[in-house]
Amino acid sequence: MSLNSSKISRRQFVKGIAVSSLVAANFIDLSAKETDLNFEQNSVLSGDEFSLHIASTPVNITGTPAMATTVNGLIPGPILKLKEGQNVTIHVTNHLNVDTSIHWHGIILPTNMDGVPGISFNGIKPGETFTYKFKIQQSGTFWYHSHSGFQEQTGVYGAIVIDPIEKDPYQYDKDYVITLSDWSDEKPSSVYRKLKISSDYYNFKQRTVGDFFEEVKEKGFFTAFNERKMWNNMTMTDRDLSDVTGYTYTYLMNGKLPAEKLKIVFKNGEKIRLRFINSAAMTFFDLRIPGLKMKVIASDGNNVQPVEVDEFRIGVAETYDVIVEPEPNTAYAVFAQSLDRSGYALGALTYDPNVTAQTPKMDPLPILTHVDMGMGMGNMEHAHEKSSTTMKCGAGMKMPAKKPIKKSDIPVTPLEEARGIQTTMRAMNPQYRLDDPGVGLRDNGRKVLTYADLKSLRSTMHDRYPDREIILHLTGNMERYMWSINGIAYKDAKDLEFKYGERLRITYINDTMMNHPMHLHGMWSDLETGDENHLVRKHTIIVQPGSKISFRVNVDAKGSWAYHCHLLYHMSGMFRKVVVL
Repeated sequence: MSLNSSKISRRQFVKGIAVSSLVAANFIDLSAKETDLNFEQNSVLSGDEFSLHIASTPVNITGTPAMATTVNGLIPGPILKLKEGQNVTIHVTNHLNVDTSIHWHGIILPTNMDGVPGISFNGIKPGETFTYKFKIQQSGTFWYHSHSGFQEQTGVYGAIVIDPIEKDPYQYDKDYVITLSDWSDEKPSSVYRKLKISSDYYNFKQRTVGDFFEEVKEKGFFTAFNERKMWNNMTMTDRDLSDVTGYTYTYLMNGKLPAEKLKIVFKNGEKIRLRFINSAAMTFFDLRIPGLKMKVIASDGNNVQPVEVDEFRIGVAETYDVIVEPEPNTAYAVFAQSLDRSGYALGALTYDPNVTAQTPKMDPLPILTHVDMGMGMGNMEHAHEKSSTTMKCGAGMKMPAKKPIKKSDIPVTPLEEARGIQTTMRAMNPQYRLDDPGVGLRDNGRKVLTYADLKSLRSTMHDRYPDREIILHLTGNMERYMWSINGIAYKDAKDLEFKYGERLRITYINDTMMNHPMHLHGMWSDLETGDENHLVRKHTIIVQPGSKISFRVNVDAKGSWAYHCHLLYHMSGMFRKVVVL
């Protein structure tokens, strides 16, 4: 039994000061006719003007009383149903005794409406109301969350669904939002303090002496010994997958516990659109619906050429839209296991709310390899210097070749770097691994989505070529739980300066053993996936351990913008202020 499931029998619905039976309980069909309700009882808000109230709320999610931070008394907060082209006004009132904020994740808007204290505005003081006003210039699935302290972890998050002016090119009968999150009864400040004391505090799946002897049997003493020595020298282990695990986390789906099984009910013959949002603070989820193919149609709110998969990994802050066609009179499990396999979120897709499918077993614990260390992959040249039809990649995989780009074609702007206490790791031979589904998903017998599968519906054939490139190393010291960019923590870093009107290429090199979801505010990130004609537009890019990845940015938004890893407990160090001049 997993650590997560061991507590399920005593879990209850969220209970709080403004919480009715709608809290985290009702599943909203967005295709249904909307009704007007009081704000505290309305889990879907639509129109041009909204009021959101952020307050401290007593809850009991696991059987232990705790305090949450809620939006309109709800966890998750209400879904905002918007329309492309409309002008919205959103009043956010702070009922806390500390500052708060709301950031509209992935929404293109003026810098003073972006909602990041210390970067784009001063925050919302206790007892005050801040009014956000901006025009909706896009469509798709997005979300909102607090950018103050650890409030995102304690409940300040919710979905945004924006209908397009022109009808989507996909046919479906019903439309649902599925929000994934991680909840802890511990105060986030306590979680962070424990990580600073011991970075593996929540990792109960470390290697044992017995594991070493098993490796000796399989590989021989000297190979096993040298591999252990290598990991020890890096002060890392091959099981450093997630900083915070099911030991303290409860994984929720639309605020509901696995034992409660969120119900998504369909009629026979219907096509269902599911909008998945990972609004967790620290958890990557591997999501599948056993027995049912998923047709991926959008990533981070932007339409992509449909690709059929069995499973996908959704990083923190990413969104994926899929269409499914369930068989008549059949029930399915909507199964989202955490990357470290310490627990799962669970729902049911069913023709009858009284009929649910059996819960799948979790996959084996993933083990990091040389691929994830940026080592042992041969003498590959820079991915963009290749012009063959395919390129060999780690773990025997192949990656579509990109249009040949000579490195000299794009001048690289040098940035300040440091190698010291902030970074004890370095990828020796990082590679582009766009067709790598990631640790724990390789060769699992299922068709797993990769970034190489994503192709934008819009043509990028005539998009401007990058004017220059910057390289950002994602760095850290796991022993001291310190995170940084280019070996420099945010508090000691200079601002990144972008030039208004330029086309910029950014390359990440991940020198750590963790996945990092990197989020640039205010501008789209056009991910290089191997097809120059269909670059995928995203707001959050997952950088795998020991790898590199590149994207392009039209610098079209003046002002100051936040730029950071979206893992909440990494954010204080792995963060930059971007100034567009």
